[in-house]
Amino acid sequence: MSHAVIIKKAVKKYGDFTALNGVDLDIHPGEFFTLLGPSGCGKTTLLRMIAGFNTVDGGEIYFDDRLLNRVEAHKRDIGMVFQNYAIFPHLTVAENVAYGLKAKKVPKPEIERRVDEALELVQIQKLKNRKPNELSGGQQQRVALARAFVIEPGVLLMDEPLSNLDAKLRVQMRTVIKKLQRRLGITTIYVTHDQEEALAISDRIAVMKEGNIMQVGTPEEIYKHPQNVFVAGFIGVSNFVECELSGEDPAHAQVDIKGECTLSATLRRPCSGPARISARPEQMFFGEKGLPGVISISTFLGDFIEYEIELDNGQTVQLNEYTKDVQNVRPDGTRVFVDFDMRAVSIYDAQTQEVISC
Repeated sequence: MSHAVIIKKAVKKYGDFTALNGVDLDIHPGEFFTLLGPSGCGKTTLLRMIAGFNTVDGGEIYFDDRLLNRVEAHKRDIGMVFQNYAIFPHLTVAENVAYGLKAKKVPKPEIERRVDEALELVQIQKLKNRKPNELSGGQQQRVALARAFVIEPGVLLMDEPLSNLDAKLRVQMRTVIKKLQRRLGITTIYVTHDQEEALAISDRIAVMKEGNIMQVGTPEEIYKHPQNVFVAGFIGVSNFVECELSGEDPAHAQVDIKGECTLSATLRRPCSGPARISARPEQMFFGEKGLPGVISISTFLGDFIEYEIELDNGQTVQLNEYTKDVQNVRPDGTRVFVDFDMRAVSIYDAQTQEVISC
């Protein structure tokens, strides 16, 4: 049975360095939950605390209502998939997958049945008698997956499992993992620094920075409504433009961009002073007014055209036009005005770095 994973004020320190700074998370049973962030943000440290490989220096970790702080790793009802697969080179594929079941003293007939089912699920049943050195990287990863879930853990932990694969195989394997997780319904906690991977595979994502949780949400929420400048800059492509806010009515705030154009926005509260607009390439468009500039390079990418535009103020921005909406590629050197979809962009207080737009 899948577990809920509840983390309360989790702290991890290494001497004077705080790797995790009071992290709170509530992960639902059967959910695919991703810890996403740059190297050194604490995501693997947190995963290893959940696994029982790292001690907890503060706070509490629960599976459902069971406190795990002092429970040994092998008693935590987890499966683990590592970055380097960690499969045994001297054992066959079937023997690798059976390893955890033998450790649990499962009867031999049941081991054989469950191993066959697991290999069938990851579509490598024909390779059951091969050794790891006879397998491709993708096949070895499937062995590691089968070994992790064949023991029917309540929680499956995955630490950058696709980072050693080439780009095409990573895309294939993330689809395999997502389908498998949905079919089995195992609570899965997945660590990655790859934003596209996290968006493609997750039910919810926690974006981390320097041992803190910056935002938790669905992939759509994280991408479309980043709650602070860090998340906006880390996830996908964002164009940041400095501006000044004014006006007492937050429903009709004035947004002045370096004296070159004035826009109207809806804010959460009255706000005056320096701010930053964050606009995705698809949240900007060519208009009759806006920020003046020149197309420096255009790239045709099939379903959309990516434009790099050098604004008159010296800033470079990226704007995407979708080929279904336009007839031709705009030539390099074309003078243009860049406007914003103010219903979609995010505006951040320059001091707090937190979102203030609705």
